[in-house]
Parts: sequence; C-alpha cells; structure tokens
Amino acid sequence: MKRTSNEPQEIDTLIIGSGSGGLSAAICLAREGQRVMVLEQHDVPGGWCHSFHLNGYRFSPGVHYIGLLGEKESTRNLYQGLGVANDLVFFRMNPEGYEHCWIGDRKIDIPGNFDALLHSLTQQFPKEKRRLHKYLNLVRNVSRQIQLIPKMSGFWDNITIPFRTKHMGKYALFSLKRVIDWHIKDPLLKKVLNIQWGDHGLAPARASFPLHCAVMDHYFEGGYYPMGGGAALVKSMTKAIKKHGGVIRTSTRVQQILVEGHKKKKAIGVQLSNGERIYAKRIISNADPGVTYLNMVGKQHLSKKLLKKLSRTKYSCSSLMLFLTVKMDVRKLGLDSGNIWMMEDRDMDELYAEMMDLEITKNKAFPGLFISCTTLKDPSSFDGIHHCLEVITYINPKSFDKFITEKNPRSQEYLDFKEKLTQRMINTLEKTLPGIERNIVHKELGTPITNKYYINSSNGCVYGTEKTFNQIGPFSYRAKSEIENLYMCGASIQSHGVAGASYSGVQTAATILNCKQDDLLQKDSLQHIRVYDAEDASKYPDFVLQKIKHRKARALINETE
Repeated sequence: MKRTSNEPQEIDTLIIGSGSGGLSAAICLAREGQRVMVLEQHDVPGGWCHSFHLNGYRFSPGVHYIGLLGEKESTRNLYQGLGVANDLVFFRMNPEGYEHCWIGDRKIDIPGNFDALLHSLTQQFPKEKRRLHKYLNLVRNVSRQIQLIPKMSGFWDNITIPFRTKHMGKYALFSLKRVIDWHIKDPLLKKVLNIQWGDHGLAPARASFPLHCAVMDHYFEGGYYPMGGGAALVKSMTKAIKKHGGVIRTSTRVQQILVEGHKKKKAIGVQLSNGERIYAKRIISNADPGVTYLNMVGKQHLSKKLLKKLSRTKYSCSSLMLFLTVKMDVRKLGLDSGNIWMMEDRDMDELYAEMMDLEITKNKAFPGLFISCTTLKDPSSFDGIHHCLEVITYINPKSFDKFITEKNPRSQEYLDFKEKLTQRMINTLEKTLPGIERNIVHKELGTPITNKYYINSSNGCVYGTEKTFNQIGPFSYRAKSEIENLYMCGASIQSHGVAGASYSGVQTAATILNCKQDDLLQKDSLQHIRVYDAEDASKYPDFVLQKIKHRKARALINETE
C-alpha cells in the first residue's frame, strides 16, 4: 500500500463512509488514541450532510433543520461533547413558526416552543383543548422515556424500567394513526399533528407512534439551521478528526470488505475499486445494511439468519429534490426562515399512497411538497438578489428502476423524464408561490439515481431502512455485526436524521471502546455553540454582518458586469 506522510502507519479502525455517523465515530476513536482512517467514495466528505454549489449558490441536500440545540439539550450536548461546538454557528428559525402547515387553503404555524404550540393550537381548535393537552404531553413523555433507555444501567435502573417507561411501553406497538385517532377528533388538527411524517417518510397508518414522538419532541423547542449549510457540520467534524491524527480519503470507493476464516469470520480490511488493499484491526461501515453486507461483504460470508433478515429488510422511500435559484423577494410570497409543509387537504395516508404511485408523471402536480429557503434560514448566504430553495417530494424509488443500471452520460430518456418531473414540481410550487416560475434563474433536480450515485444508498432511499415497527429499536441492525471486527453505524442502526445518525456513531465507538455513550461526550466548559435569530439581524456579531456585506457587494459587482 502506498502511503502519504500524514497517514497512520498502522490503522486501528477503518471507517467506510463519511456521513455524520462515520465522522462522529472517527472523532471519538481518534480522540481516544486510535489510528483512524475514513474512506469516502464521493469527492467531498459528509454523506447526506455535504453541500454543493450550482452557479455559485450553495445547497445542502440532507440538512434542512436540526432540533434540541438549546442549553443542556441533547444535540448541543453532542456537539460540545465531540469538541466541535466552537466551530459551529446556528440560526434559530422563526420561533413563531419554524414549520408552516399549508393544508389546502389553511395556513397553520407550528411555534418553536412547547407551551406556545399548545396555546396556538388550542386557540385555533378550542374544542380540542383538553384532548390536545393530553396528546402533546403524551408525545413528550414517550419521547423522553425513549431517551432514558440507553442511560439505564445497574440493578435499580433495571428494576424501575417498567415504571419509568410506562407511556412508551403502553403505546410502543401502535401506529401514529391509531393513537392520534384515539386522542384527537378534528380532521384538520390531525393533519397538522401528523404532518411531520415527512421527517421519517412513513404515512401515519404505518408509522411507529414512539418514533413519531421522538421526531416531534426533537423540534418542540424549535428548529435551527447551520451557518454555511450542512458543509459547516462536516467541516467542523473533519477538522476534529485531523486534529487527533485521523485521516480522511475522498474519491475512494470500497469495493469489498476483506473477510478471513471459515467457521469464525473476521474482517481484516478492505479492497478499493482500483484494486488497492488496506488492512485494519477493525472496520466500521457507515453504509446501509444492504450495501454493507450484500455488496461489500458478500453472501458467502453471512449466516442464514442474517441473510433471512436482509431479504426481509425494506428501505425507506426516496425523493425528488428540486434545487432552485430565484431572482425575487420570496418574502412577498409568504416565505420566511420556517419550513413549509404544503399538502392537499386530504387523508394523509391517501396522499402518501399517491406519492408512492409508480406513474409519477400522470398528473400535472404533486399532492405535497416540503419547501425550504436556505437563504432565509442562513441570512449570511443571501446576496441581496437571489434566493435558494430546496423543494422536496417523496416518491417510490421503483419508478426509476429502468434507469438504475445507466452510467454517465445519462440517456436522453432519463433526461426527458427528469424534465417532466421538474416541470411537475414547478407546477405544484406555482400553486403555493404564484409567479415564482418566471423568476427562476437556475434549476436542477435530484432523483433516486442521484442519491444512489452520490450517497450510495440502497434504491436511493433517504432514511436508510424503513422505520416500521419491525425495523426499529430492538429489531434494528446492531452496531456490532456477526462478523468479528466489523461494526455498523448510521441511519439504519440507532436513528436517522442528522442528530440520530451522529449519535449512532458515538454509540458504535462506545461499543468498540467498551464504555458508555455518555463517557465519550463529557461536557467541555470551553465548548460553546453560537446561536442567532434568523429573523432578527439586530443582534448579529460583526463577523456575520461583514459576511453578509461582502456577499451582497460581490453580487452587485457580478450583476453590473
């Protein structure tokens, strides 16, 4: 193996994939003195957290908002414990509506505070006041009890688990639809409370109620967006890895995980697509189970039990993601730093079924969109002229099966198909934001093929394994695999989303180091996250104001040239 001067001479842990789970695992292990190398097939690290530029404007396909960044909340504790907080700046999205539900002709805001949410919804649905209080408190209790489980240890904790997790235990096996139907009567309020199903990709009738509770609770105190987009998270984490002697190699595709032994299988390294072999004491795969076990390990090395589980594993829905640059004042159309969930006023399960229909070009518009304006969420990225939008709808990845074996350059049929879908998304967006089409200066559509190419996810899925009852919690894939020295992390292991995947990496590192997750996230009084209000520039520090000033000045120069 040809080495460069900054690479470790012997590798303790080799990590396949540089998503947030792989990067957090790398930080934890490198900080404990291990020699760590991260291998990434893309030309930039980050997985779903990476950012890219189109015509000079930044987009972040997998980071749209992050929760629990308040004092002593779990995501803040994560970044402080990883030692990356000082390199991060976040903007708090509109506290009066970090999410906006545009359902049919009704517009309902979701405030970024639990008490404010209760107050706002009870004012709009006064007949539901008692039931609403009971339901939202149940959601919060179930989520907090889920968070208790990994922290429990010792005799007394084990004895008291049934009492301390009684709400979660009572509702653990029920769907979101079942539980909300028990508690809420108003059809519109049900839709508002269900609308964040888009954050896990399952319709209410199939979604696990405890999982949905965890998603809602993650944002009960509001949503935040990183200054610099997803790339800022990646930059802070890669900086920490290098600080502790770790190495990150991009444009490095792993073709095979090397396994030795007959009865007792043992991972010893990897083979790259160029034939190079790299050996290590242990391997962590940040890829999903299908890619890891079926593509890189190989069926011949897997037990019948694992093969059976893999054959039954289902992956989440995929997406169409439209990246737009527009030359207009989007605030006049009703946009602010809050996300918009735009849905037709219909049953959510029916909407989801239509989204999963394989004939995705048969109608002129989609039944629902997620709309995010990054230049309002990160004011430092706004040049004073152009806004950037990320518009998403969910689809069945099988609708792209006929193109899955295509190589670059793509066929004309694929390009024509993309163009039809792009226009359909713009048609849908135009209904919500009239006049936006004529102000588009650049557009690009990401598809399941795009996801598979850049992220290497099974079927181009967006959330790893499908988050149904039998694929989460005790039924999910484990951090420690059946093959000695092979470990897993990422959205299919512990939880999905930026914070969930990051915590999975910490948990995998803890498994390797034979310690607890909290042991690796000790509070550091020198680490502080800076948070500013996206809607109020009056308290921005000089470095943010200067960044905005310079960006606007450059844009004016470009406009006059």
